[in-house]
Parts: sequence; C-alpha cells; structure tokens
Amino acid sequence: MLSIRQLGKTYAGARRRTVLTGIDLDLAPGEYVAVMGESGIGKSTLLNLVAGLDRPDAGSIRFDGVDLATLDDDALTALRRVKMGFVFQAFHVLPYLTVGQNVALPLSLVGRADDVAAGQVEAILAAVGLGDRSASMPRELSGGELQRVAIARALVHRPGLVLADEPTGNLDEATADIVFAEFLSLVRGEGSAALVATHNERIAAKMDRVLRLHEGVLE
Repeated sequence: MLSIRQLGKTYAGARRRTVLTGIDLDLAPGEYVAVMGESGIGKSTLLNLVAGLDRPDAGSIRFDGVDLATLDDDALTALRRVKMGFVFQAFHVLPYLTVGQNVALPLSLVGRADDVAAGQVEAILAAVGLGDRSASMPRELSGGELQRVAIARALVHRPGLVLADEPTGNLDEATADIVFAEFLSLVRGEGSAALVATHNERIAAKMDRVLRLHEGVLE
C-alpha cells in the first residue's frame, strides 16, 4: 500500500537542519506500524510527507500504486479526502460544530449523500462510545471524548491508510490505553493500515512493527 524509498527532507534557513535521510519503508494493507522517537526528531515530518502535505527533497513515496510526486496539490487533496484518515494529538475538532457535524465532515467533502452519511456517522459514534453525544458541542466533552471524536472523524469514510500523530499525547495513561484500544479495534475492523508516530512504549507495543527514528534514519 505504501512504499517509501530513500526519502530525505532538509529545512533550510539560518539553522539548516536535515530531518530525514535515506528513509525506506513498506507498509502492507492492514498492517500497523509505530514510528518512535523523541519530540522534534522528525516523526511528524514523515507523516506530513506521506500525506502529501509537504514535499520531500529526495526519494519517492508511492501510495496505492501512485507516485505522490506526480500529483499536483488538487490531486493530493482529493487523494487524502478519499483514501487517508488523520488523528492528531491536539484533536483539531471544530468548536462551532456539533460532534456529529465534526464526524460528518470527511463524508460531506467527498459528496456522500446525507442519508448515507448520517447512518455512517451514527454507526462510528456508537463504535467509539459516543452514540448519545452526536448533538453535543465539543466544549461539553472531556479530553478522552474529544479524541474519540477525532478517531471517529478519521475513520468514518473508511480510508485505506490512517495516519496518527501522537494520538494519545494529551491523555492520561489510563484514558490513553482505552482510547488507543478503541482506535486499533476500529482500524482492524475496517481493514485499514495505520502509521502511528508516538513516543509511548505502551502504545507501540500494540502495533505489528516498531521502527525508531534516530538522527534522521529509521531503525
């Protein structure tokens, strides 16, 4: 599903810094891989490159048989909307929309019919334990509930690849374990692959493979 070869990324400026060097990575359909490393080491950069939100300085990324370098920004946006899902540490739940409206966003962006979308939103919210919170506003939810909303939004359109950047970083340990277990259960249920950036050993231990990013190289 995902094939990365000799990927490199350097940020120019007064403090020129090479973040990634010669990264090779293959991710099979349905596989779950953790990328571990200290904060600021380049985990988020790697996810952004895979998502086409940033461009590499060297190497190639092929997703679902397509070389991302051949796609313009509009085509990359279309690819993300249909085939990728994102879970972020900071939730990024829109405060002026209800829980249900937040989760429905990916479906509306791809033109899913309202009645079909409503059924999918209802089903995914029930799966993350928020079946009765569709009409709630984000300010009424706890941190753990907000992350469940973010997970539901990432998976509601059944993407082939889920990218998660420190998905439990803002949660206490007990809540993190519960929420991440729900995340993995849903991802496995949809048959999606997952690439998870984390510094949490407990989270990484639940994945199929663990890779460590050190001085720009995956080990």
